Amino acid sequence: MKKPSNAQRLRDSLEDDIINGRRVPGERLDPEELCRVYGVSRTPVREAIQQLVASGLVTVSPKKGTFVARVGLDQLIEMFEVMAELEGMCGRLAARRITTDELAELEEAYERCRVAAEAGNSDEYYYENEGFHACIYAASHNTFLAAEATSLKQRLKPYRRLQLQVRSRMQSSLDEHARILAAIEQGDAEASEQGLRDHVLIQGERFSDFVSSVREMERRAEAATG
Repeated sequence: MKKPSNAQRLRDSLEDDIINGRRVPGERLDPEELCRVYGVSRTPVREAIQQLVASGLVTVSPKKGTFVARVGLDQLIEMFEVMAELEGMCGRLAARRITTDELAELEEAYERCRVAAEAGNSDEYYYENEGFHACIYAASHNTFLAAEATSLKQRLKPYRRLQLQVRSRMQSSLDEHARILAAIEQGDAEASEQGLRDHVLIQGERFSDFVSSVREMERRAEAATG
């Protein structure tokens, strides 16, 4: 995995601070302070803030500044539902359209996910997981669909990273990747679509775990302001 840029490291740090209640809804993010605290120039700060705005964690108010946002649980669940359908569609098309070279890239991406999972590194796994899904988007050979899926995936990034911190979720995710890869290798469009939809959709025990994680995030934020 290539070394993260300053903007990516800053974005990840701010995401962690927001999710864990160290930066609370309504708190102003001062670019000069961020430059000083993280030892970076204004360019990566600006890039990180733009990415956080795209993910919905931060809002920018003209003439007032940049602030930590609050995203409702109901909206998050709805976004994951849409994400599951987009991923499923990508999987169905990929199973039918993937080339030999693209299949080799997907297999390599899966192997990198496996190595990260075995190392127990959830952050590295997250980024290798990004690569696995990006391969499937590309293999769908539908650029509009791939762009829509990528855009929504970026908005959900902090919460998808949060999911991977739940015990055993990383291994479960890897197992799901293995089934998705097998379906695509076999050209089974239906199994590929269903596998990716189930992989993304928050349901059953995963729903309870996700709600618990988000509620804990909100509790920490309230404690920090109270």
